[in-house]
Amino acid sequence: MPQMIFVNLPVTDLDKSKAFYEAVGAVNNPAFTDDTAACMVVEEGSIHVMLLTHEKWATFTSKAIPDAHTTAQVLLCVSADSREEVDGQVDKAAKAGGKADPTPTQDFGFMYGRSFEDPDGHIWEVMWMDPTAIPTDAPAEATA
Repeated sequence: MPQMIFVNLPVTDLDKSKAFYEAVGAVNNPAFTDDTAACMVVEEGSIHVMLLTHEKWATFTSKAIPDAHTTAQVLLCVSADSREEVDGQVDKAAKAGGKADPTPTQDFGFMYGRSFEDPDGHIWEVMWMDPTAIPTDAPAEATA
């Protein structure tokens, strides 16, 4: 069986967060959703985002929940099939109440990336890359 990833995110308003993730293309899995958590399927069989109320989050760890609007511990990144899909995903996020481009746009020609914040400030990067077009003198941050 292929490996799956479940990204767990603390959210302040579960219904608002579910609506946001549905607006950017995720599908709710009701089998793993209740009034404390929602499983949002980003890519069937591989990428799932678990939206957890702060109360539910506290059952997993006693660590404090940082304010993702002012601090960042991770930048989540998903791939896209084209530059246009990158732009479309960021546009959808902005229209759904997210913030477009909280980090600098990256455009290396063979690789293009933008980002958005969800309503709780979690940063998602969306990137497209053509590995066959990577120049031998590409900057290190573009090939890492």
